[in-house]
Parts: sequence; structure tokens; C-alpha cells
Amino acid sequence: MIRLENITKTYGEKVALDVQGLSINAGEVVGLVGNNGAGKTTMFSIILDLIRPNSGTAYSGGEPIVGSEHWKPYTGSYISENFLLEFLTPDEYYKFISELHQFSAGDLSAFLDQFDDLFNNEIRGVRKYIRDLSKGNQKKTGIVAALIGDPKVVILDEPFANLDPTTQIRLKTTIKNLKSSDKTILISSHDLSHVTEVSDRIILLENGIVIKDLIKTEETLKELEAYFEVI
Repeated sequence: MIRLENITKTYGEKVALDVQGLSINAGEVVGLVGNNGAGKTTMFSIILDLIRPNSGTAYSGGEPIVGSEHWKPYTGSYISENFLLEFLTPDEYYKFISELHQFSAGDLSAFLDQFDDLFNNEIRGVRKYIRDLSKGNQKKTGIVAALIGDPKVVILDEPFANLDPTTQIRLKTTIKNLKSSDKTILISSHDLSHVTEVSDRIILLENGIVIKDLIKTEETLKELEAYFEVI
């Protein structure tokens, strides 16, 4: 589904990403872990054509991402609050996104009903602009918006950050439900426990390089914790 070949991204002398070969199969849930500056967001940004690599090619669905629009209709993502239209309320924002996918008002309402537990009465029907919401509620707004249109590929950067424990648990349930629908999901997180729980495979980045590529087992979390204890 997604493939990176000979990808490099540098900023001056700093190497942000150097991935010679990486494939993510359709239907996989892949977690990216690493310390700040490891290259997680850079990788996502290249896959979403938000930034261009210095060299190499990123593919989605077998075709190059750069110079093509084919991947956009089946890709949903939330990287940061910059993806949001902050001058709209959440309801207005969802209406705007749903119209791009030709959802009727009834389709949108039925879709959003699935996330009432995650919203916790803090998103729908709230007469606040998105810019006035808490960071956690902005994140919830953006994550659900990324799922409108039933995308085949979902990319979420640090989805658990700024969420309270109850919402983190509800978000994990949401991701597990997505997993059962055979979507390809990429998640980055500093929370090793959360990302390991919901993923089939873990990719560990350090200084832009893939250090480990692990199929999840019962020992994966311990292996990751042991790695980060010594670096």
C-alpha cells in the first residue's frame, strides 16, 4: 500500500530522514516510535506530500505520491491543529469536510454518532470556534474529521498527546474498531504502551534511520522499553 524507496530529507547538515526501503502492507496497523527529532513527522509529511524529499520516491497504491492526486481520496490524516479550520465550529468543520465527500446531512449525523463516547459532549453542538477549544478537543475534532469518507489509509501523528486518560482509552477502542475494517493505519506516539497495544507492527526511528522493524509479540513493549532505557 505504501512504499518508501531511497528517501532522504535533509535540512542543511542535519539528516531528518534516511530510509532506503520500507513497505507497509494494506490492512496493517503500524506504529512509529522514537524520541523527538527521530523523523516520525517527517516521514508522515513525505507520505502526505506536505514536504518533498531531497531524493528517493514515496509510493501509495503502487504509484508515486509526488505529482499525483490518486492517493488523496482514500487517505485521511491528522498531523496537527494546522489541519483544522480554526474559524469554524466543530459542527461547521464536519459539514465542510462531509460536503467534500458528498455526504448528506443524515450520512454525517449517522457517522458522527459512532464517536459520541469519544466526543464526551465536548464537540458536537458546542458553539465554540475550533481555535477556542482545548488542545485535546481540537485533536478529537481533527481525528474524527480524518475518518470522514471511509479512507483506506489513515495517518495520525501523536493522537494520544493532550488527551485525558479516559479519552485515550476511548481512542484506543476507536483505532481497534478501524483495525477490524481492514484499513491501513499509521500512528506515531511517544507512548510506547498505547502504540504497541493498537499496532500490528512497530517501526523504531532514531536520527531519521529505521533502527528496528518489529512484528508485535508479547515481548515487544519490553524490548522497546529496554532500548529507550539505554540510549
